[in-house]
Amino acid sequence: MYKILIVEDDEVIQNELAKLLQNNGFETVILDDFSRSIEIILETKADLILMDINIPFINGETLLRQIREQSDVPVIMVTSRTQEIDEVLSMSYGADDYIMKPYNPTLLILRINAVLKRTMHHSQHEYYHDAIINNQRGIIKRQQEEIVLTKNEMIIFHILRENIGKIVSRDELMTALWDSNSFINDNALTVNISRLRNKLGSLGFVDAIETRKGLGYILL
Repeated sequence: MYKILIVEDDEVIQNELAKLLQNNGFETVILDDFSRSIEIILETKADLILMDINIPFINGETLLRQIREQSDVPVIMVTSRTQEIDEVLSMSYGADDYIMKPYNPTLLILRINAVLKRTMHHSQHEYYHDAIINNQRGIIKRQQEEIVLTKNEMIIFHILRENIGKIVSRDELMTALWDSNSFINDNALTVNISRLRNKLGSLGFVDAIETRKGLGYILL
């Protein structure tokens, strides 16, 4: 589930956006302390930021420049400003898209999905809670500790993380492994799950993978 950070000071719009995003399968976080905007944004580790230009303490475009000095998180500017210069500046400062209020909710969701698809496809790093995932190297790092996953463990972890909080059946995992030309039997799947669970535990994610007897596995 993708996490979207809402940077908007109007409470009515905050709630409308949060409800719209949640109804479309996104996790939402609302920035509630604009005096610490950049710190909170970096701590949140959102997959995408929806940000208004007119926000307290700091101009949205200035905040965008600060974000780009430290992060490549996708940013969509959502604003009531109609001047073309604002769109030009936002894009030149590193915005991934720009949409004006009042926006069509369906269009906004389409734009969000398009940006996520484009940026996540090229992203080398993703996150599991506060751990950084290097997909290319198969490494998960948390603070000063890191683990290295085998190809099969990485595939299993990816499927579970994409469905975090939901039960994934053994058949789904077996299919994913076979589709990747990793020929694996039922016993080998159990072994891989056990090794992955132990490796996550070494990072402090104890019992991160629960077995639901007769149903499958769930990543917490």
